[in-house]
Amino acid sequence: MGKLYLVGTPIGNLKDITLRAIETLKSVDVIACEDTRHSLTLLERYEISKPLISYHKFNEREAADKIAALVKDGRSVALITDAGMPGISDPGAAVVEKFREEGLEVEAVPGVSAAVTAFSLSGIKSGGFTFVGFLPEKAKDKKELLEKLSGYIYPLIFYVAPHDLFGAVKSLYEAFGDRTVYVAKELTQMHESVIKTTLKEFFLNSAKGEFVLIVEPSEAENPLNSLSVEEHILSYMKMGESKKDAIKLTAKDRGLSKDEVYKIAINLELNKNN
Repeated sequence: MGKLYLVGTPIGNLKDITLRAIETLKSVDVIACEDTRHSLTLLERYEISKPLISYHKFNEREAADKIAALVKDGRSVALITDAGMPGISDPGAAVVEKFREEGLEVEAVPGVSAAVTAFSLSGIKSGGFTFVGFLPEKAKDKKELLEKLSGYIYPLIFYVAPHDLFGAVKSLYEAFGDRTVYVAKELTQMHESVIKTTLKEFFLNSAKGEFVLIVEPSEAENPLNSLSVEEHILSYMKMGESKKDAIKLTAKDRGLSKDEVYKIAINLELNKNN
C-alpha cells in the first residue's frame, strides 16, 4: 500500500520550501498538481522529474478516485497546489476526505501559509484570528457569510484575487462599515508590502498579484470594553502582555489617553499591594 503526502509549496519566493518537501517530492512515484504548468517552474528549479497528474476544483472528485487507486496499487503520491497547503482555500479537501473514508494513509509535509505570514507582518496584537479565505462568488452567499462574520471578536483574514479586489472591499465595507484593514500583497517576494488603511479609504496603485486582507473587529465589538478599566488591563496582562503594553492596548480599545489609563493602573497596583 502506498501513501499520500500533502506537500506545502512556496507562496511566492521559490526558496521558501522545506528540505523535507524537496526530499518527499523527489521520492514519490507521482505528483498531483493543481496546475501542472505552474508547478513545473518549482519542480524544474529543484531538478525534480516525476510523472504529473492534474487535479483542480473542476475535477477534484474524479482526481480523488484516481489518486486513491494509485495508492492502493502501492504507489506514493505527493499532492501540491499552486501555492501553500492543499485544502486551505485550494483544491485538495475532497482528496483527503476520500482517503479518510477509505482508511488510506495521509501524511502532511507542512509549508508556508499566506494567512499566518500576513498576520505576522501586520503587527496586530490579538488572542487569535478567524481565517475565512476566499469569499463566495454568489452575491447572496457572500452577503449571508459576511452578516455572520460581522460580530466576530477576532481579526478576519480573507484571500482575494486581483480581479475581485475592489469588489471584495466594497462588500466588506457594506457589511461591516468602516474598519481598519491591513492589505498584504506579493508576500515573500521582492515588492512585498503591508498597507494599513480603512475599508472606507481603501486604495492601491494597482491590483496585481494575490492579496490577503486582515480586517480588524470594530471597537464596539471588543468584549474587553464591557469590563472595568482595571479588569481590562488585567485581562491583557493575563494574555501575556507587559503592564506597559496592557495600558497602551486598553487605552486604544477604549479611546482613552495612556495617561488616564496609567493613573488607574497605578491605583490598581496599590490596591493589589494592600
